[in-house]
Amino acid sequence: MSKSQHQSLTPATQWLKEHKIPFEEKSYEYVEHGGTALAASACGLDHHHVIKTLVMEDENKKPLIILMHGDCEVSTKNLARQIGVKHVAPCKPEQAQRNSGYFVGGTSPFGTKKKMPVYVEDTILELDHIFINGGRRGYQVGIDPKVLTDVLGAKPVHCANPE
Repeated sequence: MSKSQHQSLTPATQWLKEHKIPFEEKSYEYVEHGGTALAASACGLDHHHVIKTLVMEDENKKPLIILMHGDCEVSTKNLARQIGVKHVAPCKPEQAQRNSGYFVGGTSPFGTKKKMPVYVEDTILELDHIFINGGRRGYQVGIDPKVLTDVLGAKPVHCANPE
């Protein structure tokens, strides 16, 4: 057990430990562009319960994080309207990495380099347990989704487009 805990030290798991949040760990073989579908099948999880962490930016290049069900897409138009900005678009990978401190494919909303507003698709909060990136590629942490609003301060939004 101590070996896996040592192995799991990322800014995200440090953040979870500092906030005394229990989490379970799942590792899998990361494949470029495999996304949450790969994480779900490799870990035997429901794709809807595997949450993707997307770094986006508004028209002023201000970064933000949106957390979405693995099997849904973000309607950037609906997101922009709900958070009161004109336009939201994904950051370029290099910019996303600079903002979050994580490699794309390993982005976690916890322990990011820059403090960014975090938004969460409201239906995620209805799930009893979710898996979200633990701060490196091929590594998921299972948590109670209430952590997202209660501890991380994520604001619920409704901007999912089924894939």
